[in-house]
Amino acid sequence: MRLGVLDVGSNTVHLLVVDAHPGARPLPAHSHKEELRLAQLLDAQGAIGPEGVEQLISTLHDALQAAEDKGVEDLLPFATSAVREATNADEVLARITAETGVALQVLTGAEEARLTFLAARRWFGWSAGKLLVLDIGGGSLEIGYGMDEEPDAAVSLPLGAGRLTAGWLPGDPADPADVRALRRHVRAQIARTVGEFARFGKADHAVATSKTFKQLARLAGAARTADGLYVQRELKRESLEHWVPRLAAMTVAERSELPGVSDGRANQLLAGALVAEGALDLFGLESVEICPWALREGVILRRLDSLPDL
Repeated sequence: MRLGVLDVGSNTVHLLVVDAHPGARPLPAHSHKEELRLAQLLDAQGAIGPEGVEQLISTLHDALQAAEDKGVEDLLPFATSAVREATNADEVLARITAETGVALQVLTGAEEARLTFLAARRWFGWSAGKLLVLDIGGGSLEIGYGMDEEPDAAVSLPLGAGRLTAGWLPGDPADPADVRALRRHVRAQIARTVGEFARFGKADHAVATSKTFKQLARLAGAARTADGLYVQRELKRESLEHWVPRLAAMTVAERSELPGVSDGRANQLLAGALVAEGALDLFGLESVEICPWALREGVILRRLDSLPDL
């Protein structure tokens, strides 16, 4: 069947269309993406304002039209931290349903971590052993660990690159004092969770997903996206330690000129790099392998697993 995953994230609204059936690898057929930056459209009370709601509904209409055009027969719509944590989430969700017909499933942070872990497990297989999976989104950082397809531990921290940029790094270039303060905040948040994972023992394989990790790996010399899914890509902690001070000294415009960094993500790359560096350091990782699959693929795989045998 042709499945569509409609992901209302903190940075983008992304429709991923795949051709899939149980027991087979989902084959990407179409991608429709619009940057919305919901995490940065929240007002002082933490609500999505009227302009943000209008933009979201308009963007959803575009995505639904794309899904119809591409022949999607089963649409899986979900939202993550920006909608989940908005103080007017119920009101926004009701209006979305009334005006678009879409009933967004709001994932919890733990569900995000578990579904991303499932995608990484299926990508790397059982031979990878105990997996530690890191995923930096726009609104949150997800961490999962385990031997099976269901992680033994899964947490979500409010350390998304977009959220941290909006709340901690107003300057361009960033004020060094702000960077130091954010670094302390990030490491304190991550350090609180390390013990929860340490009791399970050292991971056999550490992997990272998400646009932030992919862009950081590209800066460190990893292959381009155009080189294909199956090229192994790695991000070393040593490279992050080299790049963080460089990114901190750059303006957003200067970061956007770096290889693999899009204009829309340049502003939040520094915050993402601080989270990535802190996670690798505190978990004692010298490097992580970049996983092409993440949350959207996890949602697809879970849906396929629920289908009856033919």
